[in-house]
Amino acid sequence: MIDSHLHLWSLDTFVPGGERPYSWLGPQHGPLFRSFGADEAREALDAAGVRGAVLVQADDTLADTQSMLAVAAQNPWVLGVVGWIRLDSPADARKQLARFAAHPAFKGVRHLVHDDPRAGFLDLPAVRESLALLARQGFPFDVPDAFPRHLGSVVRLARDLPELTVVLDHLGKPPRGDAAAMESWRTDVRALGREPNAVAKLSGFHLPGVEYTADSLRPLFESALKAFGPRRLMIGGDWPVSTLGAPYGRTLDVLLELLSSLEPSEQDDVLEGTAIRTYGLAAAPLAGG
Repeated sequence: MIDSHLHLWSLDTFVPGGERPYSWLGPQHGPLFRSFGADEAREALDAAGVRGAVLVQADDTLADTQSMLAVAAQNPWVLGVVGWIRLDSPADARKQLARFAAHPAFKGVRHLVHDDPRAGFLDLPAVRESLALLARQGFPFDVPDAFPRHLGSVVRLARDLPELTVVLDHLGKPPRGDAAAMESWRTDVRALGREPNAVAKLSGFHLPGVEYTADSLRPLFESALKAFGPRRLMIGGDWPVSTLGAPYGRTLDVLLELLSSLEPSEQDDVLEGTAIRTYGLAAAPLAGG
């Protein structure tokens, strides 16, 4: 198994000017409000039988990306890094992308759209210009927590830039427990699934007070499978964020139970093949993949 979605962060790192990075993270997040490093992540992966992971940005700063690339250079289990560049400035994006692309572990870009105050961020002309640059250079674009503010924009983005691989993190954060909102989510996910350049992650499904079991997640899984198929779905543990809902091993076990209904070759796609293809990972696929 390759975990397509894992985070690291250090609260001891400061960007120029003295501002603390990861400003979204505070005491209200309880046990998450501390540093999480490579050694602790490796222990979690080993215990769960995961052979490698893709590190995904958790802060819209260059420092976060630089930190992940430094970890990747020292840890072979880091198979790729999805970092950040300034998308709303094409000139900056071009320079930053050229800089990071020189690192073999750099595999994609993400922006915390859910924390950005601009509701139409993905539709901004400058952002579209930067994303077109990503597409030309073969880098995918991850979109986190897209529902409800941004999922429609993600559909338009995938449709307007068919050469860009668009990765929907956490299935867009479906509003589990809200039947009316779930129907709206399904409509958007079906629309996105019709775009062949869109892929999605089975990850980040924990919600406070909402059951996390294979049975409770099965409707989400079936919707995702119908929309994308196994060759455009990948598994992600969302460590350490997911530990607020369940231990890392338990988070993955529930997802593996869902995957058990698939054919072996289809399971291989979700477990590794889709991540390898999407991010261009230098990892041999599973024997059956």
